[in-house]
Amino acid sequence: AGMVPGILTGLCLMVAAYVVARRRGYPAEPRQALAVILTTFAVALPGLLVAIIIIGGVLTGIFTATESSAIAVIYAIVVTLIGYRSLTWEAFVKATLGAVRTTAMVLLVIGSAAAFGWLLALNQVPAQLFDLLQAISQNPLVILLIINIILLFLGTFMDMSPLIVITTPIFLPVVQQLGMDPVQFGIVLMINLGIGLVTPPVGSVLFVGCAVAKIRIEETVRTIWPFYLALLVALVLVTYIPAVSMTLPNLVAQ
Repeated sequence: AGMVPGILTGLCLMVAAYVVARRRGYPAEPRQALAVILTTFAVALPGLLVAIIIIGGVLTGIFTATESSAIAVIYAIVVTLIGYRSLTWEAFVKATLGAVRTTAMVLLVIGSAAAFGWLLALNQVPAQLFDLLQAISQNPLVILLIINIILLFLGTFMDMSPLIVITTPIFLPVVQQLGMDPVQFGIVLMINLGIGLVTPPVGSVLFVGCAVAKIRIEETVRTIWPFYLALLVALVLVTYIPAVSMTLPNLVAQ
């Protein structure tokens, strides 16, 4: 379901990158020889196989998503130790502690999700929200625009994992009453929250990228507005054109 929206988002970002490069006069990189490309690919291939193990294992039914993740972790440790020889004991401990903290946070949020969903249903929050949005506008296009604005705003201040759990039971019944498929809403939600990950003041991905590149946040934000615009274009297309999200799932269902 996310394949076509992902390709669409990539194309929008490619157009933005081309426009920015042309306007700023960035020089073109020399075309690399085939031998260099193949060598680089061969070096990166062991790392790329991690994604293939996870996705391929789940799609073929060889193992579950949890099992595939565990196998991918073991494979990644072996590759970094033996293949790349880049994993140190200090880095391993740091990565493990980070994974434990993230897992604990996610499990805590998920553990609270059932009670939160029950509380929302008990107080009829989705129905009240739908009535409120209907009072603002009867036009489904306007209601979807408002929902996108709310999700974009929340995404700039909160992390993706808790927002998925919090916003899904609130907005999913609303968009279903508007005729939107849950699969399409899931993709719209992911794009909104993905934009939030690269938007200050929280923007965890933006902070990590700037730390790796050793660039100030302020400097980065001033120069990447064309890419925000490209992401918003992709979001609008996915929101208002159901075929973008639903064509492949419908073909598979047939």
